[in-house]
Amino acid sequence: MTLRDLEAFLWDIQHAAGLIGRFVERKTLQDYLTDELLRSGVERQLGIIGEAANQALRHFPEIEEKISDLPKIIAFRNRLIHGYAEISDEVVWAIATDDVPKLLGEVKATLPDLSE
Repeated sequence: MTLRDLEAFLWDIQHAAGLIGRFVERKTLQDYLTDELLRSGVERQLGIIGEAANQALRHFPEIEEKISDLPKIIAFRNRLIHGYAEISDEVVWAIATDDVPKLLGEVKATLPDLSE
């Protein structure tokens, strides 16, 4: 694995987080609860984020210093993908609206550092 691979994983996270931001913009929890397409889109992108985070951390453990909560992100992805009935829509909504913007900021700040 090379630095280019890490950049690709982080780009995947950035892209998926950006899509989630667009999906939830001007939406409410009630919108999320009643819109199957919105829920599916958000959950799909959270799965992508979790898998890219898993690959990044597995191959580049030092990335954990720059992006907080990677183990939690990966654990959430695993619960979402393998035990979806156990996760409440309210939890997913909170992650999409509260945690994803923070993650996006950390990834954006990390990507330029890799180019130097």
